[in-house]
Amino acid sequence: EVTLVESGGGSVNGGGSLRLSCVVSGYGWQSWCMAWFRQVPGKQREPVATINDDGLTTIADFVKGRFAVSQDVAKKTLYLQMNDLMTEDTAMYYCAADPSLLTYCSGVPPDEYNYWGQGTQVTVSS
Repeated sequence: EVTLVESGGGSVNGGGSLRLSCVVSGYGWQSWCMAWFRQVPGKQREPVATINDDGLTTIADFVKGRFAVSQDVAKKTLYLQMNDLMTEDTAMYYCAADPSLLTYCSGVPPDEYNYWGQGTQVTVSS
């Protein structure tokens, strides 16, 4: 069984930093897409960053230059480093994963990811 467990969320002041982690276990894929999404109440889940098994990443324009996605394959862990946080970054952040042969995972919509974490809340205050 594939499971994803996020951690690292919390409350910070604007301009602060957080690093989210997502431990992915139970998979035997050779190729994958993994992603971070975020969602605020009343809005659709939006992609923040993606990474594939080769380490190719994509970052949403609204966080480019502030957020970075990475992975430690040996530890089966996905990371999202978030710097210079702003109040509009407040959301529930989810990691997602699925086997994939795509070079760039940015075009994969949320409903095509079969595996999700439970989410971790990030709250940024001014």
